Amino acid sequence: MLATKSSVPELRILMTGLVFGEQPRWHEGRLWFSDWGTQEVIAVDLEGNSEVILKGPSFPLCVDWLPDGRLLVVSAREGLLLRKESDGSLVTHADLNRVSDPAAGNELVVDGRGNAYVNGGGFDLMTGEKFAPGIVALVTPDGSARQVADGIAFPNGMVVTPDDSTLIVAESYAKRLTAFDIAADGTLSNRRVWADLQDGVPDGICLDAENAVWYADVPNKRCVRVREGGEVLQTVELDRGCFACALGDADRRTLLMMATEWNGPANMFKAPRTGQVLTVEAPAPGVGWP
Repeated sequence: MLATKSSVPELRILMTGLVFGEQPRWHEGRLWFSDWGTQEVIAVDLEGNSEVILKGPSFPLCVDWLPDGRLLVVSAREGLLLRKESDGSLVTHADLNRVSDPAAGNELVVDGRGNAYVNGGGFDLMTGEKFAPGIVALVTPDGSARQVADGIAFPNGMVVTPDDSTLIVAESYAKRLTAFDIAADGTLSNRRVWADLQDGVPDGICLDAENAVWYADVPNKRCVRVREGGEVLQTVELDRGCFACALGDADRRTLLMMATEWNGPANMFKAPRTGQVLTVEAPAPGVGWP
């Protein structure tokens, strides 16, 4: 059912029965991810023990953490970035409606300074709108939001390097990874192609200590590791679309992948539940944010 290529060892199925797993994050010894079909944030350990952490306000649902440990949640339908307080309440951290229309909310990453980058906008895939390029918005720790990049061809996964100096964005429709320099105030500049992926269609991404990026690829049913410039280092072949990936475990040397059978936007939440969490040993540990 599952095959590997290159030097990547055998895969393991950690969890099944998901409607549509997305946006994995390794946090406090467990993999946290969103099931977009049930609008739940779920945490699972590497023995397969899982629990529902919270019910999200709307689809798409993505989370990350501020440096002080508070959880941020995108409520895309309302165009809000929410913050979970110590008493469990969700309060508005930032209003994203002022930044773009439709509001960004496809992907979220928080860097080491507490700056949150949220991407999306452009057009509504779910309703069949005509393609339009998206944006990246910056939300500073005080909750102010502004656009810091535009013209992104369906912005998807994002990572920030461990020194907070570079943001890498997956442009799914352009089949490339694009990098920006990050200034001290969070502003982006020096846009450049980090990797031309040829036939690769990047969705979620993660970064490792050898400055290589893993990208999930839905139509090609694989997860691919590339270095800057586009050289392919490893490929993990799957039997269904790979939507996102993360590096976790105690040493962050386990690659965790969210995989689901893809039958188009109109059928993404329909039965049967084909979503899985897959794991495999990675050649280098994860670094950076998330």
